Amino acid sequence: MFRLLLAMFALGTSSTFAQDYPSRPITLIVPFPPGGVADNVARPVAQALSKQLGQTVVIENKQGAGGGIGMAFVAKAKPDGYTLLLALSSISVIPEADKVLGRAPMFQLDQLLPIARFTADPVVLAVRAEAPWKTYAEFVAFAKANPKKLNYGSSGNYGTMHVPMEMLASSAGVALTHVPFTGAAPAVTALLGGTIDAVASGPSTVLQHVKAGKLRVLANWGTERHPALPDVPTLRELGTATDYAQWSGLFAAAGTPEPVLNALRKAAREVQDDAAFKQTFVTLQTPLAYLDAPAFRTYWDADAKKMADVVQRIGKIE
Repeated sequence: MFRLLLAMFALGTSSTFAQDYPSRPITLIVPFPPGGVADNVARPVAQALSKQLGQTVVIENKQGAGGGIGMAFVAKAKPDGYTLLLALSSISVIPEADKVLGRAPMFQLDQLLPIARFTADPVVLAVRAEAPWKTYAEFVAFAKANPKKLNYGSSGNYGTMHVPMEMLASSAGVALTHVPFTGAAPAVTALLGGTIDAVASGPSTVLQHVKAGKLRVLANWGTERHPALPDVPTLRELGTATDYAQWSGLFAAAGTPEPVLNALRKAAREVQDDAAFKQTFVTLQTPLAYLDAPAFRTYWDADAKKMADVVQRIGKIE
């Protein structure tokens, strides 16, 4: 009898808690430094969610380990809907990378629940405007003639800037040197400063520098040309059979009550319909590619399998 009463009390408390959600500010973890793709998406998402949920959504940049530190933080957080994650597609590769490296996983994919996907931008290949390679063909020809001499920056080992470059190198038959950073913004800064030769980055991170005449984009990993860069061909057009999308999505810790998840899904749907939110992404020149939780789950499962195969192909990085 006591256990039954305790269970009823717990159920009632959970229900009341869910009905009151959110009753205090929410923290949105961005697992990369400010200025990168995840941060560029997270800020308008946080602002719009604040309006829809009636509570402040505070961004906290918790970087490191290619995004793994921030992702693991949310995976292990109290599942109450007050600690959320804005992740990129690198979320799919980190557990697999841990397996390849023979170390304890920072988190497992089943510790996180997808709420909504907001964007799915193909990454682009960017070099400095004064670089000698005016075309992708020239870039590849130089790489073939000079194995390992060309280096590229990334947001970390096995991350969203590393994986596509390794896919390119494998498909094009070239050997490149990988230089990991703590996020996209530091990698792009290194490219601008001449420390590295190239990056594979989300368009929103490099477009301002392209417009300023500091960077040149040679190709994109999309299945079609990017609307902000209509003159830039896809890799498949150029004879390199590979594609890759750097998507962004909202996640909560597994075990979050269903009513809370439903409230977040509803808010996310309303967010992507918000006129100001849409205009922000027009300004960023990043097309919205919204998916609600069920469709996002299907997409994520397929993407995670594809990325796991790539990580296995890359193998252990010393």
